[in-house]
Amino acid sequence: MKCPHCQHLDHRVLETRVQKDGEIRRRRECLNCKGRFSTAEMLLLNEPYIIKKDGRREPFDRDKLKRGIQLACQKRPVSLAQIEHIVEKIAKWTIQLNRKEVRSELIGQALMQELKRLDDVAYIRFASVYRTFRDVNEFVEALELDTNKDSERQTFHDAP
Repeated sequence: MKCPHCQHLDHRVLETRVQKDGEIRRRRECLNCKGRFSTAEMLLLNEPYIIKKDGRREPFDRDKLKRGIQLACQKRPVSLAQIEHIVEKIAKWTIQLNRKEVRSELIGQALMQELKRLDDVAYIRFASVYRTFRDVNEFVEALELDTNKDSERQTFHDAP
């Protein structure tokens, strides 16, 4: 890495700090001009591609997941910290699956499980948008079926 002041390659680390999000910040000093500068290091994770319902593939997007949860939780007693916790939990889970591609349905099911634990209204809102229903009766039947299958279904917590 080059010094931003003189472009010299030799420098020394004065201080290292680990941030809450896992990022590492280092304060450095150039051995040539004695200029000081900071660098940030962060672990790059290989997040999987998401296979959408229509067959398209797109990179996993934490912000998109977060926006979906925020919409479902609008005007509900759910904090931003709780939403970010769910996003982080699902993101880590997708990485732990150790797959290059994950179907969006699998992520949707995992998210619905988390929302169901967090807030019933947010769960219903998300489920109503996530799935496509022809009428209210079909929607109610699907929710009842989900409730009955919860004890039988393997949760994303059980996955590697």
